[in-house]
Amino acid sequence: MDHFVVSARKYRPSTFNTVVGQPAITSTLKNAIKSKHLAQAFLFCGPRGVGKTTCARILAKTINCTNLTPDTEGCNECESCVSFNNGQSLNIFELDAASNNSVDDMRTLVEQVRYAPQSGNYKIYIIDEVHMLSAAAFNAFLKTLEEPPPYAIFILATTEKHKIIPTILSRCQIFDFNRITIDDIASHLHYIASSENVKAEPEALHLIAQKADGALRDALSIFDQIVSFAGSEVTYKNVIDNLNILDYEYYFKITDYLITGDFSGALLLLNEIIDDGFDVHHFISGLSSHFRDLLVCKDVQTITLLEVSDRTKDRYKAQSKQCSAGLLFRYLEIGNKCDVDFKSSQNQRLHVELSLLKMCALKENAFEGLPAVEQLPASEKKTLINTATPKSDPSPLQAATKIASPITEAKPIVVAEEKVLSSTQQPVVSKNAIPSETKAEITGESSKTSAPSRSRASAAGTISISKTLNANKTPAEADAEKAVSEVVLNQPIEEENLVNAVKQLVEKLMSEGRRQLAVALNKHEPRLTDNVIIIIPVDNPIQADEIQANKQELLQYLKTKLSNTGIEILPQVTDTDETTGTAYTPAEKFSKMMEKNPDLNQLRQQFDLELDF
Repeated sequence: MDHFVVSARKYRPSTFNTVVGQPAITSTLKNAIKSKHLAQAFLFCGPRGVGKTTCARILAKTINCTNLTPDTEGCNECESCVSFNNGQSLNIFELDAASNNSVDDMRTLVEQVRYAPQSGNYKIYIIDEVHMLSAAAFNAFLKTLEEPPPYAIFILATTEKHKIIPTILSRCQIFDFNRITIDDIASHLHYIASSENVKAEPEALHLIAQKADGALRDALSIFDQIVSFAGSEVTYKNVIDNLNILDYEYYFKITDYLITGDFSGALLLLNEIIDDGFDVHHFISGLSSHFRDLLVCKDVQTITLLEVSDRTKDRYKAQSKQCSAGLLFRYLEIGNKCDVDFKSSQNQRLHVELSLLKMCALKENAFEGLPAVEQLPASEKKTLINTATPKSDPSPLQAATKIASPITEAKPIVVAEEKVLSSTQQPVVSKNAIPSETKAEITGESSKTSAPSRSRASAAGTISISKTLNANKTPAEADAEKAVSEVVLNQPIEEENLVNAVKQLVEKLMSEGRRQLAVALNKHEPRLTDNVIIIIPVDNPIQADEIQANKQELLQYLKTKLSNTGIEILPQVTDTDETTGTAYTPAEKFSKMMEKNPDLNQLRQQFDLELDF
């Protein structure tokens, strides 16, 4: 039986030009050799399988070559190069610091450095996994590393630079090796497959490169494993079967189900994935990555971040056109929350299924019939007007309701300018009648608009872009806004009525057991500014956040109580001077009580009472 040599050893680079994915480092080393500006110590650091030890060997070989090529590479013909290639060089020493990490090992190394090379110009010491040396060994090695003989060069390699003491780092030229890109790994695998007469699909090589996570050695090991499994033809199917990887096809299919709101299709596909033995947590993580890749395809400038084959990239582009960027953001939000809460869930499969159902529901509840985000006009002050003309003009109340109500069905839309009403221009809508001037304002037309234009505007309900995008809100928030927007009211607000309404709201919250929110509202009296903005003073940002989190519910209550739908709540943290009057210590509390009743101090003196400080 012939001796098999793994690809990582058989195709190990022997020159700087054949090193994969580290052009900046190889160029710097070649220039240093050419200009004879060699440091006494080099430190190669980076993740596994990126070429640290390989570059160290190539550097050691090239330094001692007596007949360098014009491209500053070893000639492979001189005595030094031949002895190195045969593993018999007396000037190059390799030391594994993982098993030789004691002070005695360093002392032996220091003794060897004292002797000049028998042939060649340099003695090179390659110390791999140098971070494994003990602190005492580092200190024993320190002096020699700082002032070695002129013929000695040290090349240190490590995957954990942070474990090396600073005094060693300061004496080395540090080269940080990068993770090798997927395209570089796939290109190198294609070269090896051609050399081995193996027919490999580009998608299969890209998948192997992704699985390797930037380590070329890992990619070559996976490639050998796939070749042993599939023979002389490596296909995409062979790779996903052998490595137990979720196929891209699963993610494309389930995304199609989510976009169309197909609940049953999504759940059945998830069941198929689980039956095939895949981890459901791995699936939800991969699905979020799939949404990220779709989002990347939405912009020409970011499409280069997609590290897949050209054929798969075309599929991503096609599917990204079927959904808006806003929908993808919501998908990512739900997927990320599912991923974070996965481990703490008691029923993990149900947890993932609920997340898929939420994604499916987004299409029906929030995005169905709406244009994609990239199709919207640049200016935000635009209005989407429904062009479908009803059989008869809607009543004034229906026209007012259409403004505030969300879209319920998909209809053709056109773009027109939006007329924004200020808080002082908001009309009072009665259930029985409405003035024609007010009706014109509601439908977005000024009082000077001609009669035909006003008729068209009143016949078609107007919907602003802000209302369209607010469809992303939760059902509870949407119902709350819809309840208060059915009728537009603009009753003047009195300070006394405002204070009473807030007190009633505080009592309601206390009866529901929501004491923290009630205390935040009851700490200071509310103030009214600009006739519609209610300032709620609070003592700290925590109380402000509590009010902001329940803002929609509070607004709904106060709009009903004050008969004004244009009001707004603004929590405001009070200044330090406003809260300095609060008593905290017993002495401060007693002083406050004495201000209201001076006889308390006389009572304390009469009974010789002392305050508990």
